[in-house]
Amino acid sequence: MLCTTSNLVDCLKEWEDLEKDYQQVQETHRQYKQKLEEVYKLQDSCSQAIARQKKKLKELKVSLKECKDKLSPDEINAIDEIKESIKDRPNVFFEMEAFLPKKNGLYLSLVLGNVNVTLLNKQSKFAYKDEYEKFKLILTVILFLFSFTCCFLFSYRVLDALFNFLLVWYYCTLTIRESILISNGSRIKGWWVFHHYVSTFLSGVMLTWPEGILYQMFRNQFLTYCMYQSFVQFLQYYYQSGCLYRLRSLGERHNMDVTVEGFQSWMWRGLTFLLPFLFFGHFWQLYNSIILFRIAQLPECKEWQVVMCGCSYLVLFLGNFLTTLAVVYQKYMNNQDKSKTL
Repeated sequence: MLCTTSNLVDCLKEWEDLEKDYQQVQETHRQYKQKLEEVYKLQDSCSQAIARQKKKLKELKVSLKECKDKLSPDEINAIDEIKESIKDRPNVFFEMEAFLPKKNGLYLSLVLGNVNVTLLNKQSKFAYKDEYEKFKLILTVILFLFSFTCCFLFSYRVLDALFNFLLVWYYCTLTIRESILISNGSRIKGWWVFHHYVSTFLSGVMLTWPEGILYQMFRNQFLTYCMYQSFVQFLQYYYQSGCLYRLRSLGERHNMDVTVEGFQSWMWRGLTFLLPFLFFGHFWQLYNSIILFRIAQLPECKEWQVVMCGCSYLVLFLGNFLTTLAVVYQKYMNNQDKSKTL
């Protein structure tokens, strides 16, 4: 096709427009890199200032403890005011550090290396948190359907292996995502993170348990337990997410708080009906442990997986049961103290 004069003129005009736009893109990118350098410098400056503040506040607290004798009432009041102000600083620093890059913990360093996982704006943090919640919900439903299929429809070791592999991947992914959420200001308590590591180990051991009489003795109990666990996790997600939304609207919970597979103090109002389901699941873990230890005592038991699974279920029971019991007891004592003051 021959190039006409009018087409050439149009092409040249379009090229001129593209050249102008290209120059603008270069200038915008230059400004972007410049602002980025400024942000990095501000991040370093802010991190150093917070570290300096923490160090000096620690030294000040020690000095104030030494200034107890021979003080006038006004001086004592001034010291009390300073101590009250110091108490609020850690929460303020925690909020600040949620938007500053920090060194990854041991687990994230092993998995991701020295990659900065801090999200720099609230929208990105909320989006990641919501995606984490949706991920848990979708996988909970999939795991329930998968365990139901393995338990009642098909009895194949290959399907069981796929199910256990899915559990390993799910819990591994949860631990990584939770570590990233913690780096971005989410206050996920210790045990509710650690029990996912135990669950990952347990699922990995179940994956390697070879087919045999002993495996078949525990198989249906394990799959039924998985179905119940998925059902309870779905209940927790459904009711906890609604409760968290309400409490965040009232300013009583942190914006980065997430649903957990257990019971925390903020669930006391409106979610106590979940406690029987949770305690039943905890004692089911103990029952699994007892059954596995009994299987391990059989003369024909040669598989190391039996004892390892029994120990894992025992650790899960003790951690879940004692943590939930501690939360209930603490909340009960707090209510008792409130009733005495009224």
